[in-house]
Amino acid sequence: MTSSSGQAAPTAPTANAMRRALRRARDGVALDAAEAAVLLQARGEDLADLTASAARVRDAGLEAAGRPGVITYSRKVFIPLTRLCRDRCHYCTFVTVPGKLRREGHGPYLSPDEVLDIARRGAAMGCKEALFTLGDRPEDRWPEAREWLDAHGYDDTLAYVRAMAIRVLEETGLLPHLNPGVLTWTDFQRLKPVAPSMGMMLETTATRLWSELGGPHHGSPDKEPAVRLRVLQDAGRSSVPFTTGILIGIGETYAERAESLFAIRRVQRAYRGVQEVIVQNFRAKPGTAMGGMPDAELEELAAAVAVARHVLGPAARIQAPPNLVGGEYAPLIGAGIDDWGGVSPLTPDHVNPERPWPQIDELAGHTRAAGFELRERLTVYPEFVRRGEPWLDPRLLPHVTALADPDTGLAREDATVTGRPWQEPDEAFTATSAGRTDLHRTIDTTGRTADRRADFDEVYGDWEALRESAAPGMAPERIGADVRAALATAADDPTRLTDDQALALLHADGPALDAVCRIADDVRRDTVGDEVTYIVTRNVNFTNVCYTGCRFCAFAQRRTDADAYTLSLDQVADRAAQAWEVGAVEVCMQGGIHPDLPGTAYFDIARAVRERVPGIHVHAFSPMEVVNGATRTGMSIREWLEAAKEAGLGSIPGTAAEILDDEVRWILTKGKLPAATWVEVVTTAHELGLPSSSTMMYGHVDRPRHWLGHLRLLAEIQQRTGGFTEFVTLPFVHTNAPVYLAGIARPGPTVRDNRAVTAMARLLLHPHITNIQTSWVKLGAEGAAEMLRSGANDLGGTLMEETISRMAGSSYGSYKSVRDLVAIAEAAGRPSRPRTTTYGEVPGERVRAAEASGGRLPELLPVLED
Repeated sequence: MTSSSGQAAPTAPTANAMRRALRRARDGVALDAAEAAVLLQARGEDLADLTASAARVRDAGLEAAGRPGVITYSRKVFIPLTRLCRDRCHYCTFVTVPGKLRREGHGPYLSPDEVLDIARRGAAMGCKEALFTLGDRPEDRWPEAREWLDAHGYDDTLAYVRAMAIRVLEETGLLPHLNPGVLTWTDFQRLKPVAPSMGMMLETTATRLWSELGGPHHGSPDKEPAVRLRVLQDAGRSSVPFTTGILIGIGETYAERAESLFAIRRVQRAYRGVQEVIVQNFRAKPGTAMGGMPDAELEELAAAVAVARHVLGPAARIQAPPNLVGGEYAPLIGAGIDDWGGVSPLTPDHVNPERPWPQIDELAGHTRAAGFELRERLTVYPEFVRRGEPWLDPRLLPHVTALADPDTGLAREDATVTGRPWQEPDEAFTATSAGRTDLHRTIDTTGRTADRRADFDEVYGDWEALRESAAPGMAPERIGADVRAALATAADDPTRLTDDQALALLHADGPALDAVCRIADDVRRDTVGDEVTYIVTRNVNFTNVCYTGCRFCAFAQRRTDADAYTLSLDQVADRAAQAWEVGAVEVCMQGGIHPDLPGTAYFDIARAVRERVPGIHVHAFSPMEVVNGATRTGMSIREWLEAAKEAGLGSIPGTAAEILDDEVRWILTKGKLPAATWVEVVTTAHELGLPSSSTMMYGHVDRPRHWLGHLRLLAEIQQRTGGFTEFVTLPFVHTNAPVYLAGIARPGPTVRDNRAVTAMARLLLHPHITNIQTSWVKLGAEGAAEMLRSGANDLGGTLMEETISRMAGSSYGSYKSVRDLVAIAEAAGRPSRPRTTTYGEVPGERVRAAEASGGRLPELLPVLED
């Protein structure tokens, strides 16, 4: 006997197990996966008991959301942008092949005219959502798709999706909801500015259905559960309101079905970006490999909806497609749904074309008969409409607010659906300054307004889930490798250190650590000599408004926070000019990821500085800012960097690296670029002749094995590109860091950690990265001098202003004079000299200007008219 899941019928749960699970559901006790699997098999009276408790949970959630008794839907059109796909799902009739499309008179993709025709007709019928559905990356499988994209000027399918979404916004007013399949973190950055919401069904976490021959997802690279879960996580990290769901009856067991729901819950707990969960029943389609499979029955669907409601909780928005239930609406309402999904008065369900949508009036009547009111929502759910930033890109806000009820966040059913310009925000960002623009000065006197942002409990994700992930990093490790042998290898030839030996030395303490530091100092002397270098530079952090959600960062503010500020272009250029007057050879510029920041603003900033101070080197824009600029402009990373170089950019800081291991990165940050993207940015910059620094922030939730992996990766990149000018050690400043205030991170590195990291950086990066920089901002003068005795040879810069570390709680000031830096070198028993960004000789005129002023600005920074 087989069940509708296609598996041998599972052993039915015992009556006692069912009674216990039902009781826990009725009592509102959290279910575990085993209990959920039991309840998925509830039928008859047990199912009635289960659905009744699930409905109560749903009703409580609607009450809390401010819309009791309301079930929602979205009035949409379905735009099948392409029916080609690189996957081979065994139940799908949406996907086809190029030959069949040709015989039917269709191209590989809908043309822009076809897309806009559908959207315009939908707008005329009052639709507000344009659902873009398409196959995954068809150009990877079908030459015809690649040829079409090349002929029409698109790099890939997603570039065409982005272009069509903009045209739909501008020419029809419909709000795009994008279902392009598997996306990377970078893809989300490209598409977020053009779509209020996106989606992808998880379907199942049962890996065997993908990996085993004959499974429904076998031969489909994009259906690997781990890949799809990563998409859900990247959507959350990118603050994209995201739709996902499960597909029941494709061969999964009840335990696997339960695990799929728990996997969605884990993602939602961590990122709070899942806007709705679809519980969809499998419907067999003739002509497919699974055409003979039985459909998932109505009771099975109702049980799955009810269990989803109990597992995901009252705040979850749970949907069942109304065209797949054969008119049996009441059981699903009774099981706990609160949404019917998108319903189109114009276009068919191209994924299930044999199942027409119900008429909206008919759906409203059935909903009313069950005691609920049917209300229209937008493609983005009301909760996210009300949240605003960072969930809605500023370029989309005019489009969304034109259609949203300001009180409820639901759709204004009487709204006029008409095209509106999709454009960068007005010139407010670069034309005028705003906020606490004297923060770089008053942070050392007045200090912070508060020790944390007002949205501390929401913006960073779920702290409890993070504690579970970070727990291993809080416990000490024990390494049993032979330290003596490792020291001997390091002294003889550090390039021959094995990973086990390197880890042993990274854990060294006492006399062993002293020996490591002596060896590192000897290598430093043999490699770069005794001179300690420094640079006369000025930091300019042009804005601290940022919604990325880095949990280690105390610098980022919301635009409405008391400590928020944004500099104008004139103010940025003025600060560079001031620095030049006192001997600077470089200006280092970085800022928060301001939601109003156009992708071209970075070019304007670089150009403004070079026009005002032609001789100064522009060292600016972290890899995160590079990606932000590229995705906002629709340019590739290479194209954007080329344009930035033309505007005056001379090199980039290798910040935003933190630890180049995503295991650590996703604890430290909610939305920053993945390690692989950081590597892509810096290697592309190097290929274009833009050198960069390299950095590592340590002492939080990391461990020595992460330091080792990070340093090995930097050495490997340097061997390929030769583009790193130095390695900068960045000890974690914990005092005001959110991840520390939440009780997750350690209180920064110890003195032992600082010495070990500096010494081992010298040894592990030898002979590829020859300059090792220590941070006086984070360690103070005495700490920096100690690092100079442990393998470092560079003190960084005068800075003149520094707000990032000071906002985090560093107590070592915001600037050092040339004399201060020389004194640090002297404390280490070493001579010193100024340098350029690339460690060259400083022109005599610059040296004299710096000596005359001490490399510091006059008191009461800045000399600006606010």
